[in-house]
Amino acid sequence: MSLPTPLINVMDAAARKASRRLVRDFGEVEQLQVSRKGPGDFVTEADRRTEQILQEELSKARPGFGFLMEEGGEVKGENADERWIIDPIDGTTNFLHGIPHFAISIGVERDGELVAGVVYEPIRDELFWAERNEGAYLNRRRLRVSERATLSDALLATGIPFADRIGKKSFMAMLNVVMEKTAGVRRQGSAALDLAYVAAGRYEGFWEIGLLPWDIAGGIVIVREAGGMVSEIDGRPSMLYGNSIIATNQRLYDPLRKLLMDSIRTEKLKLTE
Repeated sequence: MSLPTPLINVMDAAARKASRRLVRDFGEVEQLQVSRKGPGDFVTEADRRTEQILQEELSKARPGFGFLMEEGGEVKGENADERWIIDPIDGTTNFLHGIPHFAISIGVERDGELVAGVVYEPIRDELFWAERNEGAYLNRRRLRVSERATLSDALLATGIPFADRIGKKSFMAMLNVVMEKTAGVRRQGSAALDLAYVAAGRYEGFWEIGLLPWDIAGGIVIVREAGGMVSEIDGRPSMLYGNSIIATNQRLYDPLRKLLMDSIRTEKLKLTE
C-alpha cells in the first residue's frame, strides 16, 4: 500500500472539507423535491459554495497554482504552468433530483499534462485518487482495471447527449451497436465517477461525446495509473480539450474503439453530428 503524496493530501483535505457542507445541502435538496419551488436555485448555490471552498483550500496549500473551474471559469496563477481543474458537483442533475450519485472532481494540470487527480464521492465516502507514476487507489486500496478481454463480457458506461449538445446522431449509432455486442450499458450521470469505476474494474469501459475539461480531468490519471488507456474515440490524445473520450483496459481498447468508430462510419456520420 502506498501512502498518499503531499499533492494528493492537499486535494483530499480540500474535497473532504467541501463535502461536509455538500452532504448537508444534499439532505436539503431531498426535502426540496416535494416543494413547488423545486431545488434548482438551491443547487446552483451549492455548486458555487462547494467550488468556493475548494478554491480557498487549494489556494492556501498551493498559492501559485491557477484554476479552471466549472462555475468560476479560468483564474490565472503565478505559476503559469500549473493549475487545478475543478468540478464541484459532477452529477449535478443527480444531486438536483436527490439521487446519491455525484462527486467532487479535482485534476492537476502541469505543463499541459494531467499529473494527478481525485474523485471523491461523499455519500459513500469513496476517495479515488492517483498521481502519475504512483499508482491509483480507492481510499487506501490499490486499483486495477478489469482483466476482461472480450466485448461480450464487458459492462460499459456512457453519457447521453441532451438538449442542444453535440453528437446525438453519432451517439445513437454507437449505442445501438454497443448494446448488441456487450454485456450491458449503464448511464448513471457522472463522468468523473464513470472513469473512477473503470479504474476500479466496476466497468470495463466508458465512452462519451461533448464533455468539458472539468468533467474528466480528475478521472483520467486515475484510469491510467490503474493500468487503463484513455484517449479520444478517434485515438487522438487530446481528450481533455477534445470532443470525445474512451477509457478502458488495454485488452479492450482497440476492439471497443474500432466498434465505436465503425458504427458512425457505417451511418456516414462524424463524432460531432
